[in-house]
Amino acid sequence: MTTIRRLIYGEILRSVGFVTLAFLLLFFFFDFVDELQALRRFGGQGYTLPQALLYVFLLVPAHLYELLPIAALIGTIYVMARMAESSEFTILRTSGLGPGRALTTLLTLGVGFVILTFICGDYLAPAANRTAQVLKARFSGELTKGQTGAWLKDRQQERSYSVNVGALSPLGSMSNVRIFEFDTEGRLLSSTKAENAIFAQDAWILQNVQRSDFEVTPRTAEGGGYSLIRRAQPPELTWPTQLTIDMVAAALLSPDRMQTVDLFQYIRHLDANGQSAQRYEIEFWRKVFYPLSCLVMMVLALPFAYLHFRSGNIAGFVFLGVLAGISFFLLNNVFGFIGNLRNWEPWVAAAAPGILYSLLSLGAFRWLVVRQ
Repeated sequence: MTTIRRLIYGEILRSVGFVTLAFLLLFFFFDFVDELQALRRFGGQGYTLPQALLYVFLLVPAHLYELLPIAALIGTIYVMARMAESSEFTILRTSGLGPGRALTTLLTLGVGFVILTFICGDYLAPAANRTAQVLKARFSGELTKGQTGAWLKDRQQERSYSVNVGALSPLGSMSNVRIFEFDTEGRLLSSTKAENAIFAQDAWILQNVQRSDFEVTPRTAEGGGYSLIRRAQPPELTWPTQLTIDMVAAALLSPDRMQTVDLFQYIRHLDANGQSAQRYEIEFWRKVFYPLSCLVMMVLALPFAYLHFRSGNIAGFVFLGVLAGISFFLLNNVFGFIGNLRNWEPWVAAAAPGILYSLLSLGAFRWLVVRQ
């Protein structure tokens, strides 16, 4: 069995490596073409061709994370179909490679792809993305989330705060910061605006501040509401808070670019402040289950080894397998959006496509084995 594993693993690894390299080169070309616009826009600020190439190169780990499962599917389907066409797999079956051993052999290799996908998605890709964003922000100015910035919440004893951060610079300072303070009944107590802010130990140092304090008058028959009692413009103000730079960056970044641990901590922060974490919970479970899709792809590819191919007919079956893999990833994204809209259980929205395709693959595998 050691010789058989070495043969199958060597063929699959070479095929998957070739498919992965081809996809990465294709995405590298597309990213570089898109980056030419940024090169023209920031060229006068020192953004040159070598820096654009470095930025595109830093996007490669994220693409590798996204492409590994489908590359594993295409490479394994090609190897299984080619071995079936040349009767190599038939010879292996007569040598003792039964259905159970064949499935175990591919799943063992799939575990290696799972580990590699997890490392790329949880360590290499986030670190490379942060470096790429810092590189781009050095010339574009700052990391921002559209015109509205990012909104966060913080609760402190009997006060709650709604915080808006316009942008985060590469050096870790914030700009266009607004802080709204409310009491336990949701009444506005103060409004603070700051041009810039920096992080300190359990506090933010606000700079160029405009602060307005309000008094809530009781409602009577004649009315009631707010009255401005004090307005100040101190050059600097310290605001105690537990909001860290990681939380601000998480609010500004897309959740699919965050580490699993960072996502979990940010979800706990949102729950503690009564904010909806559905989107982040779904992305968390997707990051948990996504590496396991490599196992689904290996199971999906195995039935092709039990098909009978005519000469020149292998390409059609490989193409059908590729379509099946693409449909899996489309369904995976669709379930994420539907789960967010319908408030499904996050782990169900993330795991359902993998479970469905695993059952279909195992059913097809069992049918082909029993039939033959």
